Amino acid sequence: MTFTLPPALVVFLGAGLGGVLRHFINMAVPKFLGTGFPFATFLINVSGSFIMGLIVGYLAFKDGVFWNQTMRLFLTTGILGGYTTFSTFSLDFFFLVERNAYDLAFAYVAASVLLALAAVFSGMMLMRSIA
Repeated sequence: MTFTLPPALVVFLGAGLGGVLRHFINMAVPKFLGTGFPFATFLINVSGSFIMGLIVGYLAFKDGVFWNQTMRLFLTTGILGGYTTFSTFSLDFFFLVERNAYDLAFAYVAASVLLALAAVFSGMMLMRSIA
């Protein structure tokens, strides 16, 4: 007999862990890099995209008891869904524009989107090359 958790509970547990990790990063990064630019959100979005590429790239080739659909749901929708902060990214953009920091606001958007896309691509290619 196997025991499986309901998918909603799996996502809930993962999102809680991802949210706590995001909170710690949001508290730590400004202490090192300052608050003039939303470095924490930037780091979270780019690293989350890279980790998504790693996980999806790896799990595409793995089946079995541990690497099943429940684990995929826990890691991607749960942990990474709680960790990444695209809505916060949008709010950070708003605050930069509100402060009339247009150059920083548009640089933030362009760098976040381009590096996040490059990061997910890099993660997928890395895992495909070693799998």
